[in-house]
Amino acid sequence: MNRHATFLILLALLAIAVACGIFLGGSGLPAADVIDALLHPGGHGTAQAVVWQLRIPRVLKALLVGSSLAGCGVVFQAVLRNPLAEPYTLGVSAGGALGATVAIIAGLSGIALVFLCFAGCLLSIGAVLAMSTFRDFSTSTIILSGVVLSFLLSSVIMFLFSVASSRDVHASVLWLMGSLSGTDAVALPALLAALLVLLSGLALFARDMNLISLGDEKAHLLGLAPGPLKILLLGLASVVTGLCVAVSGIIGFVGLIIPHAMRRVAGADHQVLLPASMLAGGVFLLACDTLAQVVYRPYEMPVGVITGIAGGIFFLAYLLKASPPEVF
Repeated sequence: MNRHATFLILLALLAIAVACGIFLGGSGLPAADVIDALLHPGGHGTAQAVVWQLRIPRVLKALLVGSSLAGCGVVFQAVLRNPLAEPYTLGVSAGGALGATVAIIAGLSGIALVFLCFAGCLLSIGAVLAMSTFRDFSTSTIILSGVVLSFLLSSVIMFLFSVASSRDVHASVLWLMGSLSGTDAVALPALLAALLVLLSGLALFARDMNLISLGDEKAHLLGLAPGPLKILLLGLASVVTGLCVAVSGIIGFVGLIIPHAMRRVAGADHQVLLPASMLAGGVFLLACDTLAQVVYRPYEMPVGVITGIAGGIFFLAYLLKASPPEVF
C-alpha cells in the first residue's frame, strides 16, 4: 500500500478511536451531553467533569502508552533481529513490574516508583542479553531467555505477595493487570513531555535500524558501528517501557502485534514503519481500553486482559502457520 494512503487510513482510524473513547466510557453519558461538554469546556456540570477530567486524559494516556509500546516493539525487533521480540516477551515488562511491586509494598509512589520501574526494565534486558551470550545471541535463545526471566521474576513477585499485607497485595494485583484509569505515578503533562523526548530520540535512529536489521557484518560494511548503537537503542526502549509500566501496569503484546501488522502494510523501512506502528499502537490500545470500559458496564475490565487475549490469539495463529514468513 502507498505510504501516504497508509498514514491517511491510520489518521482516520485515530479520529474514530478518539471519538469512541470520548463518547463511550464506563458511564453512559448521552451524546448530546458529551457534545455540550466539548463545546463548553469551562462548565461545572457533571458531563464537563467526566469528559474533561476523566475521558480526555484517559484517551491521551492510551494514545501515549500504546504508541510507546508499539515503538519499543519495532526497536527491539530491529536491534535483536527477532520477529517475536517485544517488551513483554523479553521480560522487560516483568522487570518493571517487579520494581513497581517493590515500590507499592514499600509505600513508595511518584518518582520513586518510576525509578524502580526504570531500574527493573534495564536490569531485565541486561540479564536477557547476558544469558543469550551463551548461545551467540540466537533468535530462539533470546526469546527463551526472556520467557525464563519472566517466570523467574513472576515467582519473586509471588513471594513478595506472600509476605505483604492483603491491602498491598490487592493494590499490586490490580496494577499488574494493566489499567489506564489513573495517572498517579506521573502527571499527564510530564508523561507527554518525557515520552516525546524519548520517542524522538528513537526516531532519529530509524535509518540506522534499517542497517542493523541486516546484520552486524553488513552494518559494518556500510559504515555503522552496531555495538554501541544497539546498547543505546535497547537502553532507550527499556526506559520508555519502564515509564509505560509505571503509569499503566503490565499491558502486553502491543509491541508484538502492531509491528507485525504494520510491516505487512507499510513495509520494512523503519523510517516509515516506526511512525506507522506508533500511530497504529495508539489506535489499538485506545480501542482496547474503550472496549474494556463498555463490555461489562458498570464494571471495568483491565485493558491488559483485552490485549492479552489478542496477543494469545496472535501467537496461536503465528504458530499454526505452516511456513511463517521470515521478517528479517
